[in-house]
Amino acid sequence: MHVVIIGAYGSAGVSVADRLVDHVGEEITRLTLVDNGEPGGGLCILRGCMPSKEIISAAAHRYQARSDDRLDGSAPEMDLTSIVATKDQHINNFARHRRNHVHELTEHDGVELVRGTARFVDAETVELYEGRTVTGESPDQIQTDDEPSRTIDADYTAVCTGSRLNVPDIDGIDDVSYLDSADVLDATELPDSGIVMGFGYVGMEMAPYLAEAGVDLTVIEHDDRPLDHAPQEFGDEAMAIYREEFDIDILTGTREKRLEPTEDGGVRLYCESQAGSERAVEADQLFLFTGRRPSVDRLGLENAGISADPGFVEDTMQAADAETVFFAGDVNGKEPLLHIAKEQGQLTGQNILNDARGEGLQAYEFTPHHVMFAGAGVYPYARVGHTAETAREEFDDPIVTRRRAEDDGVFKTKDAPLGLAEMVVAPDGTVVGYQGLHYHADVMAKTLQLAVEMELDIREIPDRAFHPTTPEILDGLMREAKAELPE
Repeated sequence: MHVVIIGAYGSAGVSVADRLVDHVGEEITRLTLVDNGEPGGGLCILRGCMPSKEIISAAAHRYQARSDDRLDGSAPEMDLTSIVATKDQHINNFARHRRNHVHELTEHDGVELVRGTARFVDAETVELYEGRTVTGESPDQIQTDDEPSRTIDADYTAVCTGSRLNVPDIDGIDDVSYLDSADVLDATELPDSGIVMGFGYVGMEMAPYLAEAGVDLTVIEHDDRPLDHAPQEFGDEAMAIYREEFDIDILTGTREKRLEPTEDGGVRLYCESQAGSERAVEADQLFLFTGRRPSVDRLGLENAGISADPGFVEDTMQAADAETVFFAGDVNGKEPLLHIAKEQGQLTGQNILNDARGEGLQAYEFTPHHVMFAGAGVYPYARVGHTAETAREEFDDPIVTRRRAEDDGVFKTKDAPLGLAEMVVAPDGTVVGYQGLHYHADVMAKTLQLAVEMELDIREIPDRAFHPTTPEILDGLMREAKAELPE
């Protein structure tokens, strides 16, 4: 059995390989890893969660220094050259570790790494272009630099090619320059003003960094508030933090209509409010944080009978229209998160083995565990398990408790009094969910993951956080929930 993994340096691809490598020489005769990444390491390490948290931490230090009334003197300036250089040093080390691990896999007999690209001839046949790239932005434009170096009859193929920037279809987008999150990560100079399109998890993480670096921002928000999957109070709190703490102008209920360049090299955006009124916003630079889409354009999926429409991948990671092709990680369009990509990669490897053995495939099921480093990482948003809304769909009368950070004195003593948290408990006392938008909410996510996934009874969790530490807010939530349960 010959298995091909396209995108082997990424988090999902390496996880598939890790799951399969011990079976090479037994069930698997050949394992071919394909990746043309330069230098290679995967999206999260090179251009995603790792480098973004590096630069956000610098913004957090500046914000806390300038906003703390107990400190005297002017706020320090962010040295973008130093920030980027330090980020590059750390990221290069992380990426080298990933590459070394992939290279170690090739020390197994029957495992090879092809530095190049791949393209489907049909669902069971893959062309390799070693040391070359496949150009073109969509399948009907694909051209190759040369003939394929070789063709593989693949019993199974795991596609782990990640995601790419989702460029919105808006009039004038091709006439203006824009910077995406990857550009911001490498920028040692930034403009005086900017327009942000896209205020999801990428925009909410990048905007405070830009603001602390001195960029005067106008953000376009389609809805009445950000965090559209969270209760309204969380979105309202986030919006207040961005407006008041970072001086970001957020235009809510607003849609982009068209773009055009200005005479001085900037950008002008025409937009429309929900009420139908139009306005023009001008700035030096457009920042495009409009989400991600599966990176599949150059793979020739149409040759394999696969159309990358919503739902094209089953929960087993198997393509709906091709039983021998699996998609793991960002490329399947399900959840663009590192830890999920790793879990999906492991499941993909297992399901390839299961399918080859004639056994049933396992579906990917997970407890939502999302962390966004909002508010320059000082006020992160975290969600584990159910929200109040989703809990009410599954349980009769779930218990929902909520506390504001300012009601727990420890947040005031740490000069981070903003935000709120919510605990969701099933009627039988089982902890089923938590949301937090407050200082250290990201750290508490792991604790709540244990409580939710181990189905702990809230009455059995000790009412004892070390004082004065920020997890005291959890004790408060739990006490209030316990009070609503029968003895």
